Amino acid sequence: MEPSIEQIREDALAELDAAADPETVNALSIRYLGRKGRVTLFLRNISSLPPEERPAAGKKANQVKKALEQAFADAVEAMAAAPSVEDRIDVSLPGRNPRPGHVHPITQITNRICEIFLRLGFDVAEGPEVEKDWYNFEALNFPKDHPARDMQDTFFVSEDIVLRTHTSPIQVRIMEKQPPPVRVVAPGKVFRCDSDLTHTPMFHQVEGLLVDDRITFGDLKGVLTTFVHEMFDEKTSLRFRPSFFPFTEPSAEVDILCVICRGEGCRVCSQTGWLEVLGAGMVHPAVFENVGYDTERISGFAFGMGVERIAMLKYGIDDIRRFFDNDIRFLGQF
Repeated sequence: MEPSIEQIREDALAELDAAADPETVNALSIRYLGRKGRVTLFLRNISSLPPEERPAAGKKANQVKKALEQAFADAVEAMAAAPSVEDRIDVSLPGRNPRPGHVHPITQITNRICEIFLRLGFDVAEGPEVEKDWYNFEALNFPKDHPARDMQDTFFVSEDIVLRTHTSPIQVRIMEKQPPPVRVVAPGKVFRCDSDLTHTPMFHQVEGLLVDDRITFGDLKGVLTTFVHEMFDEKTSLRFRPSFFPFTEPSAEVDILCVICRGEGCRVCSQTGWLEVLGAGMVHPAVFENVGYDTERISGFAFGMGVERIAMLKYGIDDIRRFFDNDIRFLGQF
């Protein structure tokens, strides 16, 4: 007789372990214990065994039958006693809506800066974050081994490839592709080897460039005055201090009246009443020569600002690292 009663029993228990509901268990009970079930057929065929084997085989088969009957009954009872989905979950409770996200404060300020300059007639341009040394330094009048490069100590990918230290390389890339007039702002990530309360190795910058006929320093002052008034308010005055940048001449640092103390002097402005917000100047003739512009006919100005710096002044934040901690309690305020 094939298969043996032990094999039938093992098959039944294996299928019972895989059963997920009472209906499946009932179907197994019929398959093994019904009128044409495997155990029943085994009992009917015991007469074909030799006479001396029949008593033991019959006894074993009856034991298996009773064991399976009990196993099937226990399985149905256990399934009936198990809690249903409705019992485990209170479906009457109101649903939990996902918390909607919102725009990061750095992105908000970047968008606001670009919006102001778009209304002034500028376009928005983008460029690669991994940049050639030529565009990041040399084309902007930073000769190799010149001390001016120390101000922008950066990460080198190879001898001639760097993570850009400013978005100014986009100036050169744009001017290479189109003749004057050029009016663009270029937002994006930049990288320098700095890390403290007011500096991070990665930060965001917006570069501005305007090139046309007869552009003067007065035009630069008018554009930046409009920007400051739009970003902060019309009571926020600004001043220009002489400075040095290799790619502009003359160059200036631009300060605004302290937004905290309104010029009275406080810890934020080191008691001076002024806060530095950006650098600017007239584009150096060497930069124009590197892109093939006629330095006798055209002129232009450029400026650059750190987005985090503007955001810190706008929102009164004292530690730049808060922008990158991903603390939802902090970011949810903006």
